[in-house]
Amino acid sequence: MIKTKVAIQVTSSGTLPEDTIMLGDAYVKLWKIPVGQHVPLKFGAFRQSLKIIPSAKTDGIRISPALAERMGLPPAGRTQLRFNYRSGTISIGPLIGVLISRDFPSTQDKPFGTITMFCRELVEACKAQGAHVYFFTPGALSGGSASSVEGWTYAGGWRQTRMPAPDIVNNRLTSRKLENATNVQHFLSEAKRLYGTAVFNEKFLDKPEVFDALQKDADLHRYLPESYLLRNYATFKKMCERYSHVFLKPARGSLGKGIIRVSHLEGESYQALHAMSAGSKRAVYPSLPKLYASISAKMKTARYQIQQGLQLIEFQKRPVDFRALVQKNAAGKWIITSIVARTAGNQQFVSNLARGGSLSTVSAAVTKSNLSTSVSRLESAKRLRLAALHIAQGIDTHIPAHFGELGIDLALDTSGKVWLLEVNSKPSKNDNTPLNEGKIRPSVRMMIQYARHLSGF
Repeated sequence: MIKTKVAIQVTSSGTLPEDTIMLGDAYVKLWKIPVGQHVPLKFGAFRQSLKIIPSAKTDGIRISPALAERMGLPPAGRTQLRFNYRSGTISIGPLIGVLISRDFPSTQDKPFGTITMFCRELVEACKAQGAHVYFFTPGALSGGSASSVEGWTYAGGWRQTRMPAPDIVNNRLTSRKLENATNVQHFLSEAKRLYGTAVFNEKFLDKPEVFDALQKDADLHRYLPESYLLRNYATFKKMCERYSHVFLKPARGSLGKGIIRVSHLEGESYQALHAMSAGSKRAVYPSLPKLYASISAKMKTARYQIQQGLQLIEFQKRPVDFRALVQKNAAGKWIITSIVARTAGNQQFVSNLARGGSLSTVSAAVTKSNLSTSVSRLESAKRLRLAALHIAQGIDTHIPAHFGELGIDLALDTSGKVWLLEVNSKPSKNDNTPLNEGKIRPSVRMMIQYARHLSGF
């Protein structure tokens, strides 16, 4: 199999028949493509046998406007071209489909709301690598067929057009309800079965699921705070008596929503701090049973995980943790794309940016923190990177799903020990962005490189 990046051009109307493409003479000779015979052309789920015409004046591929319209190809640009000797197939691609939660067709300049600029960034990064990308929502899958999708493309402006099912789907749905919808699951399973579509980040991760899975790996125990799915008072009592403070976290929560910090005060009294958008809500209870009774109503509507409290490093008495973005690269191997430190906002005990947290480099945060002086900044960063890679590999090994990028939240205690807080399979492109980057972030380029790896381009 041979691949290369070439120019692709849509000819003027009437220049080429719809069942014919013009290919640079050098490629025809190099790949020994039979001239005058029909050769299969593939673009995502699109398949058609076409006649090849060699052209000494063409350094790429030319197609008719009618064919380009049916394929959903832009009028000009560069593309990866691949020829498979075994099947005799010419493939254009990769074609990447990004599955997003919603669109706003009436707002042409921002059809995807707050993630529109991220989508433009993906478009530009794909152009640079000779890939193709479109964006689609669960609402575009109502027809039941997996062969094509009503998707958004960009060429001087956003437009909706019918696109073939992609080679790769990057699942960026932000709702479990949307992800589990019948039409979404049907499309993904049929695209995999019929067209060999690869889907990555195909599911959300629940906190108990992650900790239970990683417990199976002896090498990962050192990163895991004691943690259980909170089912009854006995577990709650055991954890509160064992640790000076514990955290209750919604099993399916995000952005710090619903987290409760429980701390032992004097005698039999306990304090509960509830994470709120404008700060922390404090409540004191005369006994542990009274506290448990007050939160048990929450447990009727949502599962909670109870987790050992940690003595995290702090800056100005505000806890600091770290978000590592771990992605698979062009060789399909996990690498660290970025690690940033997140310092909680005033009156907050969670560090999420949505709740007033602030970003800094790992080095700056560690230097200003109360970390033991026996642990160097360099050693701290090394420990964080090693933990993030080990945990990503553990997720791959012990959870039966396909992931291409993970947001891994880590913490350092004051002795320099690394702890896992949680793993996010739909990492925000704001929380995990290193400071002072250029227009196209490394995380975006890496996603396309992994898509090319999966599709063979």
